[in-house]
Amino acid sequence: MNTFSDSAATAWQLIAGFDAGLWAIVIRSLAVSATACVLACAAGLLLGAWLGVARFTGRGALLTVLNTLLALPSVVVGLVVYLLLSRSGPLGFLGWLFSFKAMVLAQAVLVLPVVTALTRQVVEDVDRANGEQLASLGAKPLLRSLLLAWDERYALLTVVIASFGRAISEVGAVMIVGGNIDGFTRVMTTAIALETSKGDLPLALALGIVLLGVVLGLNVLIAVVRRWRIGRDDAPLLLQGTPS
Repeated sequence: MNTFSDSAATAWQLIAGFDAGLWAIVIRSLAVSATACVLACAAGLLLGAWLGVARFTGRGALLTVLNTLLALPSVVVGLVVYLLLSRSGPLGFLGWLFSFKAMVLAQAVLVLPVVTALTRQVVEDVDRANGEQLASLGAKPLLRSLLLAWDERYALLTVVIASFGRAISEVGAVMIVGGNIDGFTRVMTTAIALETSKGDLPLALALGIVLLGVVLGLNVLIAVVRRWRIGRDDAPLLLQGTPS
C-alpha cells in the first residue's frame, strides 16, 4: 500500500466533495487572517507612511527595533498575547483567551511590524525622489506621507497581500492563544499539525493542498498587481510614440 498516493487520493476527494469539516476549517482560517490583516494594515500603513517621511531623534533606533520585529517568532507573539489575555493578565477581564478574537489579536500583532516596515521603505524611497517638491509646496510631513502613500497605492497593495500570506501561514501564535478547539478555534495550520500527529493524513494533506493553493493565489495576485502597476507607469511613454 502506498500511503502517500492513498492519502493524496482521499485528500482530493475531501476537497472536491466539499467536505463540511474541511471547508469549515478553511473558512475560519480565512476569516481570522483577513480580520487580523485589516486591523494590522489600518495601523501599519499609516504608521509606516509617517515613518517614511518623519525625521526625529531616535528614529534610527526605532527602525532597528521595527526591523528586528520582522523576525519575531510567532510562538513568542503567542506567548506574549497569552500572558496578556490570561486570567491573571492585564487583559484577562476581556475573556478572549481560546477564542476567535484572541487569534485575530495574535495575528494582528505578528503582521503589524511587517506592514509598517515595508510601508516605511516604500514611502521613504519615493520621498527621496518627490518629497522635496511636496515640501516646497508647503506640505507638512503627515500630509506628505499620505500623498506619497496614495501615489504608491499599488505597491502598498502588494504589502497588504503579503501580510495576509504571513498571517494565514503561521501556526505558533494561534495554536497558543486559540487552543486548537475543534469547531471553534481550529484553523488550517493548527489542524494540519494535529491531524498529522493523530495519523489522519488525508485530512492533513487536504488542508495542506488548500493552504498551498491560497498562498499560490496570493503570489499570483501580487504578480498581477505589479505587472498592472508597471503597465500604468509605462503608459504615458507608450502614448508619446517612438522618436523618429
